[in-house]
Amino acid sequence: MIVEQGTRERIVEAADQLFYQQGFEPTSFADIAAEVGISRGNFYYHFKTKDEILDAVINRRLTNTEQMLDHWEATGEDPVARIRSFIHILIVNGEKIRRYGCPVGTLSAELAKLNHAAQSDAAGLFTLFRVWLGRQFTRLGFAERSDGMAMHLLARSQGVAALANAFGDEKFVQYEVDQMCDWLYGQMRSLRTRNNHAATK
Repeated sequence: MIVEQGTRERIVEAADQLFYQQGFEPTSFADIAAEVGISRGNFYYHFKTKDEILDAVINRRLTNTEQMLDHWEATGEDPVARIRSFIHILIVNGEKIRRYGCPVGTLSAELAKLNHAAQSDAAGLFTLFRVWLGRQFTRLGFAERSDGMAMHLLARSQGVAALANAFGDEKFVQYEVDQMCDWLYGQMRSLRTRNNHAATK
């Protein structure tokens, strides 16, 4: 059973990588089986359909994203530092993003074009980031503005990822990351100013 579980996980890991690099639709069972180095019969023992593999890949990405967010939560000294960790993922994963785009955005866009039933499940990755970022902004004191600010950062990071993939420009990514951090610091300065004015009234 341990061997079977290991094979299943290797299939999901390989499918995850190939869906990201090649796209979900162009990737075949044969591609994944070849990547793992197993026979088609062994492959079908674990997954009967491509949609089953897609579900497993999305669940894997959700789990990995949750673990990453938990890590940022545990290691970030304050909400600003945690938000900066999100912004800097464009640099941390810069080479992959320049080659293949954002793994969340590219999969969601492809499934939307296919009108695939798993589209909403893939979009759940965006929801994880949205809720997590919103929570950080709430802790900073932005109250009802928090969700909108979370969506702004998500939208901007997706735009940066798309253009980084189109132009392969590393300096552009660094510039945009710096701009997003400057925006964050500017929001914090404005918040402190509003709070100081409110306290003196």
